[in-house]
Amino acid sequence: MTKLLLSLHVLAAIVAVGPVTVAASMFPPAVRRAALPEGDGGTAAELGTVRLLHRVCRVYAGVGIAVPLLGLVTAQAMGVLGDTWLIVSVVLTAAAAGVLLVLVLPGQESLVEQLEGRGAVERSGTVRLAMLTGLFNLLWATVTVLMIVRPGSTTGA
Repeated sequence: MTKLLLSLHVLAAIVAVGPVTVAASMFPPAVRRAALPEGDGGTAAELGTVRLLHRVCRVYAGVGIAVPLLGLVTAQAMGVLGDTWLIVSVVLTAAAAGVLLVLVLPGQESLVEQLEGRGAVERSGTVRLAMLTGLFNLLWATVTVLMIVRPGSTTGA
């Protein structure tokens, strides 16, 4: 049963977190392209791309709740709920979720609204969002490394 749970946890992470990290990383440059004047590259298609990337982030963020849930069930089955590496991973996962839900998604929403109103999109907004997205991605990368290395593990990894 543990192998099944672990497999589902890893698959959920790949399917749910992967698209968010990629779409969120693509979002700031897509906004900069969409904000260009019509003749310089800013088109309705570019705005459509920005909307699509934001929708991918929102939808897969919702699906992503399966990752920590399956992870906790797997950890319980493996008897590692009290291990330091797991506790650190849970804290970092919560931090990543917070960054995504409180900073990245609202930042994307704000930029989409600015583009739709054809208001000026300040470069500082896209730079800040890119930085926050990088932080989100770094948190997930750290969790991934902790899941693989598992300090103190007897697997020899």
